[in-house]
Amino acid sequence: MNQIDRLTFPGKTKPYVMAHRGNRVACPENTLAAFRRAIADGADILETDLHQSADGVFVCIHDATVDRTTNGNGAVAEKTLAELKTLTAAYGRPAFEDERIPTLEELTALLPSDVALALELKTDRFLSAGICRQLIAELDQVGVRDRTVVLSFSLDRIRAVQAIAPDIPIGWITLTRPWPVTGVQFLGPLWPLILLNPLYVQWAHWCGQMVGPLDPTPDSRLWLYRWLGCDVVLSDDPEKTVMALGRRGS
Repeated sequence: MNQIDRLTFPGKTKPYVMAHRGNRVACPENTLAAFRRAIADGADILETDLHQSADGVFVCIHDATVDRTTNGNGAVAEKTLAELKTLTAAYGRPAFEDERIPTLEELTALLPSDVALALELKTDRFLSAGICRQLIAELDQVGVRDRTVVLSFSLDRIRAVQAIAPDIPIGWITLTRPWPVTGVQFLGPLWPLILLNPLYVQWAHWCGQMVGPLDPTPDSRLWLYRWLGCDVVLSDDPEKTVMALGRRGS
């Protein structure tokens, strides 16, 4: 199986719905509650952000610090997992006070066999071959390597992973480049870029690449993404997007 085949899911209809940090409308982002909700909504892919704790555990949090989404403060990389687990990840929402920053292992334990995983690499620690090997070993151990894509705004980070594991598809996110970059299997351009270049998706398909615009509130533009042939749509509210696409959640 080649890399692009790993991003194709038999029995599912494109565009696939990628849950952005889980369902972050219904639940605090990047929590097990948000991921469970996205699965129930019918998302095809769970997207999360990946950092490492001070003791080397992969954790699901967007920011480099815990300040915004938890009741703590300080850098994620300077706290052990035990220290991170003392914090509530409720993001100020009282109904979710028991939510904690999840580990990658905890997320993958929830993942149904027909749902894929997108990991956005948020730190230059992933430039280290040793860290990349650790990540691949964990994906192997939990049995999700064959349905994982790694994403980043940094080409160097995703290429570091692919140097260790050439079978894993890599995806590049961009805010500025209105044409595809080569050497990646997935492209996530900020959505206005495909208006600047209406041939973007067709061009990427010619190169054997898949496209999922960076647009976490896509519902008003689903007609455009379908017309252009986008492979994936990102969504903060996968329940709403699944319904707008005429599908039903589980």
